[in-house]
Amino acid sequence: MAEIVFHSVSKSYGVGAPAVRDLDITIEDGEFLVLVGPSGCGKSTVLRMIAGLEEITHGRLTINGRVVNDLAPRDRDVALVFQSYALYPHLTVEGNIGFGLRVRGATRAEIARKVRETAKLLELDPYLNRKPSQLSGGQRQRVAMGRALARSPQAFLMDEPLSNLDARLRAQMRAEIASMQKMTGITTVYVTHDQIEAMTMGDRIALMNGGVLQQLGSPRTLYDAPANLFVAGFIGAPAMNFLTAELVEADRGVEARFGRSSIVFSREALIKRPAIKSYVGRSVVLGIRPEAFEPVDLANSDGAGIAGTVAFVEDLGATLLAHVDVEAADRLRTLASDPDEPAAFSHRLRVLLDGSQGFRPGARLSLVPDPARIHLFDVATETAIWN
Repeated sequence: MAEIVFHSVSKSYGVGAPAVRDLDITIEDGEFLVLVGPSGCGKSTVLRMIAGLEEITHGRLTINGRVVNDLAPRDRDVALVFQSYALYPHLTVEGNIGFGLRVRGATRAEIARKVRETAKLLELDPYLNRKPSQLSGGQRQRVAMGRALARSPQAFLMDEPLSNLDARLRAQMRAEIASMQKMTGITTVYVTHDQIEAMTMGDRIALMNGGVLQQLGSPRTLYDAPANLFVAGFIGAPAMNFLTAELVEADRGVEARFGRSSIVFSREALIKRPAIKSYVGRSVVLGIRPEAFEPVDLANSDGAGIAGTVAFVEDLGATLLAHVDVEAADRLRTLASDPDEPAAFSHRLRVLLDGSQGFRPGARLSLVPDPARIHLFDVATETAIWN
């Protein structure tokens, strides 16, 4: 097992092309860490630096306290599982799993024992004599993992290993990989662009953007307490809604006003969230997750909440995802991380409703968010305004 530590590590591809900047992360012995972020954020570069496939421009990388900056990949005792299965088509499952041991000079008896143990763990016993062409996608991925596992490495490095699988197999393999990691206790660094994989698999998540670590913490921490607008917009599906509002003093407490709509933070709420008062008289960004709204029929709303009209509804079974045109549409904002979102969508609120509710396109309603579940962000710095 291994502790992997990045000490102010940077990677540049020539002048003006930084891929990773001043990365400081300690990956604990036996931890499952997920590196997540959009394409080009630097997550795969981080993985390749651990493996020794990319040179470090600045800083130090240590594995179990030993500096490995100049150590060859084969001497780091880590196993890399690629996005492609990279299996040898002419070898059986048994031959593929045992290949790495054979290259390292293990005895036949040791190879046979390790292959049996690994195949049993990954439920590949019935397929040991099959070739890769005779296996399903999920079975091939397990063989690729088995080849790495049989070596008993200090750490697993996984580079988007599930991206070639269909949705059902991805869900199955997420559970299998997480379960295997817990059983073996091998330090694992897992790269993905899929936030669902990150939320469901990792002990901790390192979210990156533009080569910079945005936030490091448990999945629940990134969801409940995002450090900035980028984290808030990236984590969560459907994505968080963002509105620009002015905070003003009111008889009832502090009001967040946008257009003719407003949300009230009561005096009781301000006791728990005192930082809000320091922003009175200033603009802020409100972040509201789709599930934080309570829909009220507009006729019975007494003017409370955000008035809107249902544009269309996605029936997700247990829930409905309603896209709502609101009067405060000019206050809605999207993030630079969503450049492909259609313009019409960017001016609609996304609201999760109970599947039994009968809202249909054209319905008028008022959306009342729970103030305790609203996130606030500084307009200039885009950082969270903590409680």
